[in-house]
Amino acid sequence: MSGNTSNDNYYIPDSSPWPIIGMVSLLTTLIGLALFMNGVGVGKWVMIAGLLLFVFLLYSWFRDVIDENLNDKYNKQVDTSFRMGMFWFIASEVFFFLTFFGALFYIRTIALPWLGGEGYLGETRALLYPDFDPTWPSQGPGEMGGEMKPMGPWGIPAINTLLLLSSGATITWAHWGLKVDNNKQLVNGLIATIVLGLLFVVFQVWEYGHAYAELNLTLGSGVYGSTFYMLTGFHGFHVTMGAIMLIAILGRAMKRHFSAHNHFAFEAVAWYWHFVDVVWLGLFVFVYWL
Repeated sequence: MSGNTSNDNYYIPDSSPWPIIGMVSLLTTLIGLALFMNGVGVGKWVMIAGLLLFVFLLYSWFRDVIDENLNDKYNKQVDTSFRMGMFWFIASEVFFFLTFFGALFYIRTIALPWLGGEGYLGETRALLYPDFDPTWPSQGPGEMGGEMKPMGPWGIPAINTLLLLSSGATITWAHWGLKVDNNKQLVNGLIATIVLGLLFVVFQVWEYGHAYAELNLTLGSGVYGSTFYMLTGFHGFHVTMGAIMLIAILGRAMKRHFSAHNHFAFEAVAWYWHFVDVVWLGLFVFVYWL
């Protein structure tokens, strides 16, 4: 890529097609998913096309940024911009999950008591749902979706908690190796983190299969089912994306792209991974345990 390559000036790359391709790929995936979930036959293929375009986007955008870095086009000012950008990206993700946690809090501590007869809206119970049981987990009025069992905290959720906490330790160990230019420790730490992250995803898929087949816990199982899958599903998506980013960083580490003083790409992914760990702890407590 051309653009301003002087080390004394702020690097401005050429116009990039990747943001709009990213928008198209995500929109296509979401439309395909919506069609698929509503039984439209073409939805599956639209979703697959969107995912393939997204994979192409990740490969191409990563390639361009890596080339710019290796060609020494970034100075300290650009590095600061990258750090600020990653900080605000993670901040936006924090508020994204806070929205879902806020919805869960509202349902459990405000909406359920109202429907159960408490508060100034309590009289609506007699008019709308006189037989409603305001206990959590709730399927909503009339046991929507049939009888279901909630997912407990032990078993797979506890195993996944151990996996993610361990992955936080292994990526920190990899970072320690990077700071002292121990590339072998960096690579081994990244491999361990990726394996633990992918195991988490595998166990979550297994958990969903168990929930659907044996607990009758589905998206149609009232408000508990919908909040359970929205929170855990989006978190699983973030773990998957984090694992993909770690794989890209592992490839760069194996080629010795990083040094003790030039490794923000690693730090950015490590920040993201630690954020994913913290969110899971909140999920384990408020979704599975309480």
